[in-house]
Amino acid sequence: MDALDRLAEPGLDLLDRVDTLLAGGAPEGHRLWPLLRRMQVLPGDAVRGFLDLHPAPLAGAGHAVRGLVRAYDEVSRTLTDPAAWSGPAASAYDQARAVLLRHLDEGPESLVGRLEATAGYADALADWVEGSRLALARALADVLGSAEAVRVRAATATTAGGAGPGGAGLLAAADIAHRVLAVLGVAYDGAETLLRQWSPSLAETTWRGSTVGGPYHGSPLRVR
Repeated sequence: MDALDRLAEPGLDLLDRVDTLLAGGAPEGHRLWPLLRRMQVLPGDAVRGFLDLHPAPLAGAGHAVRGLVRAYDEVSRTLTDPAAWSGPAASAYDQARAVLLRHLDEGPESLVGRLEATAGYADALADWVEGSRLALARALADVLGSAEAVRVRAATATTAGGAGPGGAGLLAAADIAHRVLAVLGVAYDGAETLLRQWSPSLAETTWRGSTVGGPYHGSPLRVR
């Protein structure tokens, strides 16, 4: 459990009140409007969705992918070990082995290169989630202790009794919403930046050589 998890219950209670006050719209000309138009979500719903993002599964995925890299490395060592290949036909397959090795583990477009990029992307996403959750937790801690939070609670209590929310309550709700959505906006920008940076390295790899095979003259090829 991190700081965001610990603040989730009181934070969502406040933000649900904020969402209630903003259901009819923010004050005219408020700086919240550009964020609402961009993100198309109120802060309570936005935070509720973000709470489901955790870094551990992504870090675990990166670790699992690196386990596959070790398996490919073992295959590559077998293919490059001269002592593992013998027989009169072995030299006929040298070119095929070289092509296969290039496809397996030579450069960023090889299978190992793509696996390493996938693991790196998972790690980068895990770091992004961890940092974004911390930034959001700090924003929630700030708004929970703010004067705006007091006004929002008072306004929603009045609304529950039958009166409409006052201007001060609506303005306070808009201010809180702006502070929270601004943090989430930065987080989403970071995710889009990561995707742009990593996309070229995550493209599907293709076979980069002729068909694996070689001349066979009836002599046995033994792989030990």
